[in-house]
Amino acid sequence: MATQSGARRDIAVVAFAQTDHLRRTDEQSEVEMLMPVLHEVFRQTGLKTSDIGFTCSGSSDYLAGRAFSFTMALDGVGAWPPIAESHVEMDGAWALYEAWTKLLTGEADTALVYSYGKSSPGSVRDVLTRQLDPYYVAPLWPDAVALAALQARALIDAGDTDEPALAAVATRGRDAAADNPHAQIRGARPQGEYVVSPLRTGDCPPIGDGAAAVILAAGERARDLCARPAWIRGIDHRIDAHSLGIRDLTDAPSARLAAEKAGAFERPVDTAELHAPFTSQEVVLRKALRLDDSVTVNPSGGALAANPVMAAGLIRIGEAATRIHRGASDRALAHATSGPCLQQNLVAVLEGDPR
Repeated sequence: MATQSGARRDIAVVAFAQTDHLRRTDEQSEVEMLMPVLHEVFRQTGLKTSDIGFTCSGSSDYLAGRAFSFTMALDGVGAWPPIAESHVEMDGAWALYEAWTKLLTGEADTALVYSYGKSSPGSVRDVLTRQLDPYYVAPLWPDAVALAALQARALIDAGDTDEPALAAVATRGRDAAADNPHAQIRGARPQGEYVVSPLRTGDCPPIGDGAAAVILAAGERARDLCARPAWIRGIDHRIDAHSLGIRDLTDAPSARLAAEKAGAFERPVDTAELHAPFTSQEVVLRKALRLDDSVTVNPSGGALAANPVMAAGLIRIGEAATRIHRGASDRALAHATSGPCLQQNLVAVLEGDPR
């Protein structure tokens, strides 16, 4: 997509903020949970609500338990005077994709993207069954953990991993989270009992609440707002078949294709923030995205350290961008997923200006 001049605009992440992710936030509504991160991204850039050209959010009515729940969050954003606004019933990473597209058209120079999720009020394992095939799969009530266990068993049977290797993934991720003040779980812990074999407690993500926000800006506006913008050099999302029975659960072809279209394979990346809620899913993604041991994977701890549903994918982009902002990375890959067993995948490639 191009602007009227025929040249594609350069668009960057210029600010990112997230909540401290907690097991429960009973004393806060979604709006109250979201407000501090909105204030923080505005503080980082010096912008006001009236300076934002486009706003896009991601959340889930199923998770909130009511229809059009995103309209409540607009009270926190400030919808008056009337703003250009949109919403996706997806993780906030897909809201960022829509905002990126909007900025490419030249209709706006800045965009606010935010997402939030409260998993604590109900059973998120039950809620996520609503995205399954309603005729053949959902009536059997396989939840997200059971389906991830099927994927893990397929990987073990194929010789791609084993239980000690999965435990090592959990240990490395949560050790990395020890330096992340926002993480729900900081530091390694015992793998615990089986939840659904071969996955133990340590192989599964924590259940909790959280929110995140990002500001995007185009061209020189980005450089005005951030000392070292994280330029989005490519971004793409793809989807695999809905039916689990016709998919190879040891692979993620949609992630590979999204990475290829985003330009991830053109040059090496030094950092990868992967949205892998289960240890077995990191194994699949490392293979699909061609990540070797030279790449720093999930230095934030990833979704094993904090997994606020509907915000965890946007956080992966924000964490990757933050490393570029502070000079810890020059070229990073950020990944988000949705659906059972890595069904849908989004990949963004971020770069900083040469130093």
